[in-house]
Amino acid sequence: MEKFDIIIIGSGLGGLECGTILSREGYKVLVLEKNKQIGGNLQIFSRNKRIFDTGIHYIGGLDEGQNLNRYFKYLGIMDDLKLKKMDEDGFDVVSFEGDAQEYKYAQGYDKFIDTMVSYFPEEKEGIEQYCMKIKEVCAHFPMYRVKPMNQSPGNASYLDINARDFINSCTSNKRLQQVLAGTNVLYAGEGDETPLYVHALVINSYIESSYKCIDGGAQIARLLSRQIKEAGGKIIKRAKATDFGFSGDKIEYVQLDDGRKFYGDTFISNIHPTLTLDMIEEGRIRKAYRKRLESLENSVSVFIVFIVPKKGAIENFNCNYYHYINHDVWSGAHYEKDQWPKSYALFSGASSKDEKYAESLIVMSYMKFEDTQKWSDSYNIVSKESYRGDDYELFKKQKAELLIDELEKKFPNIRDKIQAYYTSTPLTNRDYIGTKDGALYGIKKDYKNPMKSFISPKTKVPNLLLTGQNLNMHGVLGVTIGAVTTCSEILGHQTLMKKISETTAALQKG
Repeated sequence: MEKFDIIIIGSGLGGLECGTILSREGYKVLVLEKNKQIGGNLQIFSRNKRIFDTGIHYIGGLDEGQNLNRYFKYLGIMDDLKLKKMDEDGFDVVSFEGDAQEYKYAQGYDKFIDTMVSYFPEEKEGIEQYCMKIKEVCAHFPMYRVKPMNQSPGNASYLDINARDFINSCTSNKRLQQVLAGTNVLYAGEGDETPLYVHALVINSYIESSYKCIDGGAQIARLLSRQIKEAGGKIIKRAKATDFGFSGDKIEYVQLDDGRKFYGDTFISNIHPTLTLDMIEEGRIRKAYRKRLESLENSVSVFIVFIVPKKGAIENFNCNYYHYINHDVWSGAHYEKDQWPKSYALFSGASSKDEKYAESLIVMSYMKFEDTQKWSDSYNIVSKESYRGDDYELFKKQKAELLIDELEKKFPNIRDKIQAYYTSTPLTNRDYIGTKDGALYGIKKDYKNPMKSFISPKTKVPNLLLTGQNLNMHGVLGVTIGAVTTCSEILGHQTLMKKISETTAALQKG
């Protein structure tokens, strides 16, 4: 019987990063993945010979010396990434129906301020105050600055401040308020809930620098898996974990749906915390802990149209568009069925095949899981495809046509330039990414009760740890920090952060 030091369930970014860190520290690591492709939100797929990202549309903080650059250098993948820097004068573009002006986010704070002031000359002071405060908030999160934590997240400032109220305190100009909150699809922002720190940590990262992954984000998963294998670790695909077997109060093995068992000393779950609890029989953990995790609300889901443009038909754009049909930028996740869509985000892929013309486009809009509840008893993954029915296909087509109609208003004649399109719904997200309710960014954060949604990597089972976007922050950077936090429980926080700091400092000098 083969036994492992560490068994990781789920090969999303957090799982692969934990696997990389621990296998390089000499632990015998096994990663189990239920799908035929590793990577979770890093997965890509191909249609009509075009590559589409499922979750990673762009990444921030990758310039030399910036936070994600340093973490990726420590993980040994930074130098091998194929990246394209986005338009420094406008990597994100926010627009509103009926307003001809497009509002651009520029890279670098000086340029960001100058650009915003060009649209709102009377608001210079408020824009500067906003930027200063964003940087100030980020300074209160040590691991965001690649520094060791001297306090728990619960003791940090800025946890119980609302993002919308903060933005509104910087300026009374309604349009500027909307523009500064206009990319909140990046964290599923809701006006009466989203904490300031979530807004600040996400926005700061992209203002510092913004990049697209050439030919998709799956390269991150490939590079991390290579690190794991080179260090002697193993990755098994089509391996769906269903149960934990116990010896005393500790987990002895994990069992797959096909009956296989894998034995280990420590187990790390990179799947949703409540799905992890489903693998533990009643009575093994206190009801209060189970109840607390099950009471947490998940973020909204999403409907996506993956567009294959006709060859040479649409000039590539090196930015992202966030367009609001309804100008209340905080309310996109709340809609009546006849109001959908209230907004959308549009991304173009960076391809090594054609720099001039768009090879792929992705348009997405919030969608509640309940809109697809009717078909929720059906599951559909590549290894086990099932047809959900004609009415589901009709539902997807109707929603896709509505979104394309909206695109047509902003980008006239775009419909004529589409060769084909494909769709995904909250059910797709649930089945392929393994998120409960198809949640876009895992567990929702609420400034009114900030500690409720902070989940410790430690569980009530002594040798079970958690990692992934549900812990503290989502996104590439948030999940990376979460993986380091999880590994800190095994390696020691100060020790690990010192290694990261020393490694990246030496590489910078080198």
